[in-house]
Amino acid sequence: GAAKLGHAGTLDPLATGVLPIAFGEATKTVAYAMAAAKRYRFGVRWGEARDTDDADGAVTETSDARPAEADILRVLPEFTGTISQVPPAYSAIKIDGRRAYELARKDLKPELEAREIRVDRIALCAAPDRDHAEFEVECGKGAYMRGLARDIALRLGTVGHVSWLRRIVVGRFS
Repeated sequence: GAAKLGHAGTLDPLATGVLPIAFGEATKTVAYAMAAAKRYRFGVRWGEARDTDDADGAVTETSDARPAEADILRVLPEFTGTISQVPPAYSAIKIDGRRAYELARKDLKPELEAREIRVDRIALCAAPDRDHAEFEVECGKGAYMRGLARDIALRLGTVGHVSWLRRIVVGRFS
């Protein structure tokens, strides 16, 4: 029966995990939860770029190149701190009053500008085979794990996409 409902950030359709929801007077706290640090775990599939930057999209490019674990570990520091990131075309960012994903679904190729995001920590958790790797990231507001996976793959001389994604922490919620 609450008159108001709010949430602390959207989750990608592919994603699972924590999504704080507030009702009634608690909606006044949503801004604090949205600004809080977040932690994600996700898998990357090397060798395939997808239009959505995740497993739900259509393959747009392939590569036979696969990164060695040592190479992955070598480039991760480049993705820590305040970095520049172009959000995925399939994102909730508004362009002239419309969501980027609405434009992308109509093949209108939204032009998204790079913006600064904060990545506090990124760790390689596993590399179960040459096609896959698993990461854990602690970051601030506005960081897209799909964009991070895409950019790490490109830096490693291949292409890649998020194969699975789980938000495990939002501020004090886990």
